[in-house]
Amino acid sequence: MSRERARRRAEQEQAKVEAAAERARREERAQRRDTAVGPLRTLLGRRSGAGAAQGSVARRRRGQNAVIAVLFLIVQVVTWLLSSDWWVRFGVLAVSVLALPVLVTLTLDRRS
Repeated sequence: MSRERARRRAEQEQAKVEAAAERARREERAQRRDTAVGPLRTLLGRRSGAGAAQGSVARRRRGQNAVIAVLFLIVQVVTWLLSSDWWVRFGVLAVSVLALPVLVTLTLDRRS
């Protein structure tokens, strides 16, 4: 009976040692990551709030914003490639910046 208890106690002690070693490895890995990423975090700053929203509406909104940004960039790149006149390039940029909110509201606004 005491041999069985001693064996179980030894197994428990071994499990505790292994768990402590794994915890130490994780903490050391996290410390290395924080040391490597720390300067980048300070350069970029922290996000405000509790983080990115995770719902389906937020996911759809992020997708819509990505499509809007890509289309805006495509219009600008095509304009810069097809036109050599600086007035046309800056004119399209100005019209795009002014018309973008109107077009987004007309096409994506679901309140009405």
